[in-house]
Order: sequence, then C-alpha cells, then structure tokens
Amino acid sequence: MSSHFAQGGDRCGWPQVVLFDLDGTLIDSVPDIAAAVNDLLATEGKDALSVDEVRMMIGNGVRKLVERAFAARDILLEGDTLSAMTDRMMGIYGNHLINETTLMPGAEMLVTAYARAGVKIGVVTNKPEGFARTIVEHFGLGGSVHAIVGGDTGPARKPAPDMLLHALELLGFGAHRALMVGDSPADIEAAKAAPMASIAVRGGYTTVPVDELGADVVIDDLTQVPQAIERLKEPV
Repeated sequence: MSSHFAQGGDRCGWPQVVLFDLDGTLIDSVPDIAAAVNDLLATEGKDALSVDEVRMMIGNGVRKLVERAFAARDILLEGDTLSAMTDRMMGIYGNHLINETTLMPGAEMLVTAYARAGVKIGVVTNKPEGFARTIVEHFGLGGSVHAIVGGDTGPARKPAPDMLLHALELLGFGAHRALMVGDSPADIEAAKAAPMASIAVRGGYTTVPVDELGADVVIDDLTQVPQAIERLKEPV
C-alpha cells in the first residue's frame, strides 16, 4: 500500500480526492437499465431478459450492454448495426434514468460528508456523462460532486486509466492523492493502471468475485469506506 504515497505524498490528509463509480457503487440502477434493455429487445420482437441477467451485462458502457443483450437472444450485432441499436437504446434509457433507480446504502451521507470535509469528489462512469449528471442532480448530490467524467466525455473508458486521470486533472491532484471506489473489474483495473489506491464494494455489478478484483481493500457497503481509508493509511 505504501506505493500509493510515493512521489512525495504522505498519509496526512489523504485522500484529497475520492473518485466513485456510479452504477453498482453509488446507485442501484439495474431495474431502470433492465427496463430499457427489454423495451429495446421488444422493438425487435425478442423476449425480455431478467433483471439478474442484465445485472451481469453492465460495466463496460451502453454499447457493450446492447451487444451482450442481443447476444443473449442469439443475435450478433456489430459495426453500424450495433451503433444504430446503441443509439436507439440511448433514447429509450434516457426516459428510464430515475424511475426505479435508488442510492446505495450510505451513498448520500458518505459523499456529502467527505465533500464538507474538503475532499474533492469525482464520479467516473462508463455511463454517458449527461445521464450521469441527471442522476447525480436528481439525488441531490450535485453540490457535493466536483467532477463527472462519463463514457462519452472523451478519454478512453475504464478499464483504461484515462478517465480517472482526466478527473484528477479537472480536480487538480495527482493519482497518489486519490482513491477509487468501485464495484467491478473495470473500476479496479483502471485504478491499478493509474496507479491509485482502490476500494471494492460488494453488492454491485460484477461477474468476477469481488475478492478477486485486486482492490487494496474490499468492503461490504459504503458505510465502511472511512474504516477502509484508515486501513490504507496505516504504515506497511
């Protein structure tokens, strides 16, 4: 863990930035995403997927979600056809953003408390930036979130580190001053590539067991983030 405090960093006052994934970390959005996916499948006369099936398809952006959903119905989408279907999905999901989506336990308290304490908060999600902003504002977190980087913001998407590094550039801090909190392989791999410390939260959207993601600390829910941070600050 000490490598995260290299480049002249120290444990006093760390972290100065906490980056959060959105889907499966700060919010449970799978009911709305599943509804949108099934509306899309219905336009092609295909049977609906279960919420649990869709849950396992989330994590690498809308395009990959659409590809996986149709693959589950034995339809291979690629190229322009996949792009067109992704555009259709975006239009449908835009009307499903906040119908059934809820905050994860402890999310509001955690984000607002750290923001009040002077920690910069970023949301880094493969979800389109506009959708992410709508959701963050809906739950009253807009005043506490200082940067939002989405899948269409520009940088290469997670698991590449580019989105995390872009968020840090916006916030004015280096990776050694930051912490990533996420629930999926894309989140933790991006953090390791940055490199920055990472916390993985159980209960999100991942097909890989959380304990195998390679995060510095694994927690059961967001209420355990403060204790996890104290563990990361301990000398090794």
